[in-house]
Formats: sequence, C-alpha cells, structure tokens
Amino acid sequence: MDINYKPELPLENRPIYIIGAGGIVRDAHLPAYKSVGFTIAGITNRTRPRAEELATQFGIPMVYDTVAEMVQAAPTNAIYDLTLMPNQFVQTLEQLPDGAAVLIQKPMGDDFKQTLEILNVCRRKKLKAAINCQMRFAPYVMAAKDIITKGLIGELYDFEVRLTTHTPWEYFPNVVHHPRLEIQQHSIHYIDLIRSFLGNPKGVYSKTLRNPAKPMSSTRTTTIMDYQDSIRAIINTNHDHNFGEKNQESFVKWEGTKGAIKARIGLLLDYPNGKPDLFQYCLLKEGEAPKWVEVPLEGSWFPDAFVGTMASLMRFVEGSTTELPTSVEDVVHSMAIVEAAYESNDKGGVSPNYNI
Repeated sequence: MDINYKPELPLENRPIYIIGAGGIVRDAHLPAYKSVGFTIAGITNRTRPRAEELATQFGIPMVYDTVAEMVQAAPTNAIYDLTLMPNQFVQTLEQLPDGAAVLIQKPMGDDFKQTLEILNVCRRKKLKAAINCQMRFAPYVMAAKDIITKGLIGELYDFEVRLTTHTPWEYFPNVVHHPRLEIQQHSIHYIDLIRSFLGNPKGVYSKTLRNPAKPMSSTRTTTIMDYQDSIRAIINTNHDHNFGEKNQESFVKWEGTKGAIKARIGLLLDYPNGKPDLFQYCLLKEGEAPKWVEVPLEGSWFPDAFVGTMASLMRFVEGSTTELPTSVEDVVHSMAIVEAAYESNDKGGVSPNYNI
C-alpha cells in the first residue's frame, strides 16, 4: 500500500529565530529543522552560554542577549520558535512584532486562565500563532490518518491510547513538581491527537492519580472523551510500571468497521533511549482470516514530528495552504478539554446507593 505519512514542506525557506535553549530544542527542534534544511538564523536564552553552546553545535550564526535584541535584528519574514515555559509565553509574545508568525511550545498554558491570556494576546497582536502539538505529525499518526481518510478501515468506532511504562521524571525538572503534571503536561498530547481525528467531544470523564511512593502530583490517568454512542475514545496512562520491560506497553490503536491500525510509540519505552516504533494495519477481506501487515516507516515522533508543526506554520504564512492545523484557535479547544478533565476529576463519580 502506498501510504502518505510525511509532512509537506514549505515553498519558501524562512529564517527561524529560536527563543529558549532547553533540552527540547537540543533534542528535537534543531535536529528536525536541520534534517530538512530549514534555516535557523538566531537563538536567545536567559542564560547566554546555553544558547552559545547550541549555536556552536548546530551552526547557528547569531546569539542574542534578549528577545528585544533578536526582534530588532530579525527580518519581517522571520518565524519565531517560542520554547520557554508557559508562564513566560505572554510576556514574550508581547515583545514580538504585530502580525508575526510564531510557533509556541505546548502546553498552551499551565491552566485554562493562562491559556486564555495567551489566546487573547495572539488575537490582539494578530499573530499567526500555532502550538507545537507535534504528535499529530508523528509518522505513524500521519500514516494512520492517510489510511483512515481513504476509508480503508471503514467507520472509525474505537480510538485507544495506552501507556504502561516507567517514566523517569527526573528528565523533566521544569515540570516534575507541577501541580497538574500528568494531564496538563503529558496526556494533553493524546487529547489533542484524538481531537485531530474526531473533533471536539460533547463531554469528558477523567480521573488522575498520584503514586503514594512518589512526590509528583499525578502519574496515572484514565480519560474518556465522549462522542456519539458508537465511538469509544479512551486514554489510559500509567507512568509507574517499573517492573521490567516484559509487560510495558505504549501504543495508539484505531478500530473501524473494515479494519484496524496499531502503532507502537517506541519513544516512551525505555525513555530516553526508546525502542523502535511499530506500525501495522489489518484490513478485513470477505472469506479470509484477518491478517496484520507491518509497514516500516522512516522517522519517529522525536525529532521528526517537529518538522510537521513548523512546516505547517510556514506553509500557512506563505499562503500555500489555508489550513493551520495547530493554530491557537484550534488548540484552545484541547486545553478546554484538559480543564474539563480536571473538573471531572475533582467532582468524582456518581456515588452508588449502598443503603439497601
């Protein structure tokens, strides 16, 4: 089967100016951009030596002391790549030129109040702003999208994301003590992913839990996104399965009336080393036993999906497409679902009548 799973690249190679020099920039943004020949024109960071280190490593010609200095030097066709923590987004966006193009790291705020502040500044300044919800552009996700769009698995009725792994939270010092750790920082990927296939749900049910042996606010979550009666959309995450690799799992699964697709998220197994991804599909044929077909795909979620979010913004800005899949106007709905998930968690379930 001919599967289209690579993002379309822009016609114009606009210069990218990166604000922030954290691990995600080193491990994902810069390798992804370099792999397709994007031009990284400059970088700035609160601590200049960190920016200088990345500039040397990736051949970035300019290091700026401040965002203001960068903006003053940048041309009008610049693309800004904002990779700071969410509580720094608003003050940084305020410094960008009105009408500028900017890719903002996910999540879109530490809470929904902050989400709306980010949205409002983008609207007021007429920024061409997108959120880096890059899982939408992971090779196995784009491959699944292509197969489903072609109607090959029929009507989609089941969408499941399951994670049973051991996550070394020490690799994420900036968020490890976040009061809304699991859903806001991690499950947001899957909430946004499901929305990209099914649209907005009419409701959400969620419970997020802490591990009594760990200081983190939450490390396990079950979330149900409520669509029509025939569609089950569920997210199960357990970051505490530290009992060896044998029973660990990390996958996305789509089931339809004519077939199914399953993708292993290799990145999250033995993190940060990762395991190979695995993409397979099964198309039902009358009179034949179900057969799963494995398809090798080039690339993975990290770093390759980061090409997709940047490329889609560049294509929107240049006018080669009218769609901006992860625009702030779209992703604000993913954040609304996150907020609803926490509200559902706080309210709890329906108490049975035990007075029998």
